[in-house]
Amino acid sequence: MTFSDIIGQDEVKEHLVRLAKENKLPHAIMLCGPKGAGKLPLALAFAQMLLCQHPTEQGACGSCPDCRMTALWAHPDLHFSFPVYKAKSSDHPVSDDYLQQWREQITRSPYFDTEDWLEDIKAENQQIVIYVQESDNLQRKLALKSSQGGRKVVVIWLPERMMEQTANKLLKLIEEPPLGTHFLLVSQEPDLVLGTIQSRVQRVNVPPLPEDTISRALQERHGMPPEEAQLLAHIARGSYTEALKRMRYDSEQKQFFDLFTQLMRHSYARRIKEMHLWSLAVSELGRERQKRMLEYFQNQLRENFIYNFHQPQMNFLGREEENFSTRFAPFIGPHNVVGIMDELSDAQRDIAQNVSPRMVFFDLALKMIVLLKTP
Repeated sequence: MTFSDIIGQDEVKEHLVRLAKENKLPHAIMLCGPKGAGKLPLALAFAQMLLCQHPTEQGACGSCPDCRMTALWAHPDLHFSFPVYKAKSSDHPVSDDYLQQWREQITRSPYFDTEDWLEDIKAENQQIVIYVQESDNLQRKLALKSSQGGRKVVVIWLPERMMEQTANKLLKLIEEPPLGTHFLLVSQEPDLVLGTIQSRVQRVNVPPLPEDTISRALQERHGMPPEEAQLLAHIARGSYTEALKRMRYDSEQKQFFDLFTQLMRHSYARRIKEMHLWSLAVSELGRERQKRMLEYFQNQLRENFIYNFHQPQMNFLGREEENFSTRFAPFIGPHNVVGIMDELSDAQRDIAQNVSPRMVFFDLALKMIVLLKTP
């Protein structure tokens, strides 16, 4: 991967290239910013540049042996650290245990999020962290001499997921790395990273992507018609990852929209039988999909509340969603928006804690009857 493969972020690219060109490269950089802005792709492209035998002002040359190895994400001096899960209570997992899935994911697309990664490693109901064994594993790797006689690069994805013990052990390594070793941290929530690590890295902020940049990429890379690309770019709110996800999971979004409208219509009309049938149907979706559905419901509630202010630039709705909002939004106001949001949030919590979905969703539907009443 080279910088030319990355969507937008020209200023960040120029800054990274300038650091390397002017020999002002710190031993540790933390790329920070919102989901889908391109932090991981930037780290991967910069890692390839650092390992390249003949880097140019635009980044890696792309043709030397080191670049060819890096393109397969199999360069012996490129190391990855990322959150994983403990399959068994006796396991001591490290990133290397999931390296094949990691390489496959970044080969498909480096624009992905934790939800995609959980699906890749079949850990949808698990908590993923960077365990303490990871720090020991990295120390052993970096103690070895560079395989190619040049730099060594460590890309750490989501350092905020480190266990405290892991972070404390890695602190010394980041503070005094072996000669020629560079750490590239990629963080979505940098304030959750151990404070002493934050103070020892150079922070580079990666801003959300402009709508026209996302729209242009969707048209050029995926052949999307301009009008559809512009609408999707607006809905994505600066995240190319979100745009790709919505493009891939359009059928799921349509299903969630239908379920949302059914819930609101049945509850408003007090159709108890239909509400019960709705809760039974939703309980069959599976917990991960149920959680995504409830997150979608909360987003739709926010959008309908904002719709009442008649500020189109503040709304992020698809065409069908907007058509529904023209009729539904007047029923969402200061008198009930917080109450409905609390119920959706509580339902999401209960589903995550393995409460019976039939009970959770029928109870939710019943509470909507009262909350949807006009003041």
